[in-house]
Order: sequence, then structure tokens, then C-alpha cells
Amino acid sequence: MSAHCQLTGARPGFGNRISHSHRRTSRRFDPNIQRKRYWLASEGRQVRLVLSAKGVKTVDLIGVEAAVARIRARGVKL
Repeated sequence: MSAHCQLTGARPGFGNRISHSHRRTSRRFDPNIQRKRYWLASEGRQVRLVLSAKGVKTVDLIGVEAAVARIRARGVKL
């Protein structure tokens, strides 16, 4: 499973790990990805979403129906 949020589109960032001697090696900044199940009342079923922590807060703010509409507008099948 790739580490990206279905709602916000958050993906891993890349950068350098810098040691005490200032040598640089590659590293990856992964978003805080969670799998959450929500009840979708309009369809009478549950949907499983892969969301970042910010995406979970967004669903709490705008509601699951609006969040699923935004995800489907991006072309993701649920």
C-alpha cells in the first residue's frame, strides 16, 4: 500500500538525513496514514478510507458524505 491520503493527497516527502559529521544520506518523511471505516448512510454501507491524520480531522469537520464526494471527484472508486 502506498503511503498517500485519499482525501488530502498527502504523499511522502524526501530529504536528507544529516549526521554529526554532516554526511548526507537519503531519507523519507512519511505522512501519518490511518485506515478508518465510516458509515455511509446514503448507501447504507461502510466505506474504508486510507487517510492521513489531517484527513481524519477534515472528515470530522465536513462530514463523511462530503468527504466521500471529494474523493470520488478525484476519480477514486470506493
